[in-house]
Amino acid sequence: MTLIQLPEIDAEGYLLDPNEWSESVAEEFARQENIVLTGDHWDVIRFVRTYFDEHQVAPDARFVIKHLMQRLGPTSRNKLFELFPYGYVKQTCRIAGMKRPRTWSTG
Repeated sequence: MTLIQLPEIDAEGYLLDPNEWSESVAEEFARQENIVLTGDHWDVIRFVRTYFDEHQVAPDARFVIKHLMQRLGPTSRNKLFELFPYGYVKQTCRIAGMKRPRTWSTG
C-alpha cells in the first residue's frame, strides 16, 4: 500500500484548504474512518465537491439528502446516514475535503 502525502489538516483532521483535496485524499480519509467507498459514497462526495466549487461553501446536509432522494427515490431519506454513520460533518465533509463547518452540529 502506498501512503500519500496529505495536505495540511487542522487539529480535528479536516483539510485547511479544500482546494488541496483529491480522490486519493478522500480514499485515505475514508480508510481512517473505516469506510469502503462505493459508488453511492462517491456520488455524495462529488455532489459536495461540485456544490463547493459553485458556492465556495459546503452544502448543508439537507441539500445532499435531497440530491440522494432525487437520484435514488424517496425511500433513500436516511441513505446519507447509512453511508456515513458517524454523521455528515464528521465523515462526509471530512472525506469530501471540506473545512470543518463551525456553525453546524456534529450530526
